[in-house]
Amino acid sequence: MKMIIRNETEDDCRAVETLIRESFWNVYRPGCLEHYVMHVLRDDPAFVKELDFVMELDGELIGQNMFMKTRIDADDGRTVDVLTMGPIGIAPAYKRKGFGKKLLDYSLAKAAEMGFGAVLFEGNIGFYGKSGFDYARHFGIRYHDLDADEDDSFFLCKELIPGYLDHVTGVYQTPAGYYVDPDDAEAFDATFPPKEKQKLPGQLFD
Repeated sequence: MKMIIRNETEDDCRAVETLIRESFWNVYRPGCLEHYVMHVLRDDPAFVKELDFVMELDGELIGQNMFMKTRIDADDGRTVDVLTMGPIGIAPAYKRKGFGKKLLDYSLAKAAEMGFGAVLFEGNIGFYGKSGFDYARHFGIRYHDLDADEDDSFFLCKELIPGYLDHVTGVYQTPAGYYVDPDDAEAFDATFPPKEKQKLPGQLFD
């Protein structure tokens, strides 16, 4: 099998959105929003086109990942530039076969090559810890709109430049582009083949 990772092209866009839809459907909520989020973020000024990747296996699109520029509002008044990541997705038939980690590690290496200092995002430490992520609290970084006594175990960080976050404490800001209108997402989803929305155990949202 021949696996390649390359930059997404304009011709890939609909196929990538379909892949994301399949990967996230009924995972975090009945249906999903992630394919619409990707659709919107491509036009966001914070979108890093050079770090927008797809993975192919024998010519079949099986994975994707992308990055956005964002910031930490440091307690000392500085603004510290960082990246956030995702959606990152693997086609359901290829999950839990190691492809996600290969795509993740490749894209993180490319971000480091471009000189970005750190990546912060929301994810599962059980998976992302294998690629060097740790709880963001260990770096002194707090998640916006989260009280001090609330669970922050979903909020992860990886330094791409060792020591980049030394002597930095502050609040991470999610890029505004991730906050899409559910009604707009519903209208966008209607342009895809129908799929059944299901309320399943473990989902985070109704």
